[in-house]
Amino acid sequence: MTNPRIALIVGSNRRDSINRKVASALSKLAPQLAIDFVRIDDLPMFNQDLVSPLPHAVAQFKNGIDRADGVIFVTPEHNRSIPAALKNALDWTGLPGQNSWAEKPVFITGTSPGPIGGALAQQHLRNVLGSFLGALVLGGEAYITFKPDLINEHGEIGDESTRNFLKSHLDRFSRLVARHLHAPERSAA
Repeated sequence: MTNPRIALIVGSNRRDSINRKVASALSKLAPQLAIDFVRIDDLPMFNQDLVSPLPHAVAQFKNGIDRADGVIFVTPEHNRSIPAALKNALDWTGLPGQNSWAEKPVFITGTSPGPIGGALAQQHLRNVLGSFLGALVLGGEAYITFKPDLINEHGEIGDESTRNFLKSHLDRFSRLVARHLHAPERSAA
């Protein structure tokens, strides 16, 4: 049996994003998942005039989501919400009749230098994905406060309690994806 294919989306388009660093370290904690980074930083701004045919970058992004058995988001918080680049990606992939998110297992985390680690962005993303787009969002909250020693010199989560905390979420996410893949209605399709 092959490992479930997981799309990993970093909600920041900043080259040296701390969330990008956390995402890279997070991918090392889940060898049971085949993780592919799916980029949002080259997507054009959503425009209904461009939906047919989809721009090449959008088609690639949408294909990455559609092929994935589940999606992990690692996102910062911008102005108490999700970053504009991430909202733009959701707009492209949540079109009526072309929704890439319906019943897709999702795990949301992120980091911030502040004490609540991007909690409001994660809550907003949960609401958009789960309530409106119909994703299966993993329960529990994974807010990470970014500290200078969070990522060690090997690009791994350096803090043992944070590593164990994230590993626990990833293990639960792996089980959610596996249950979803083996659900009777999915198997018959």
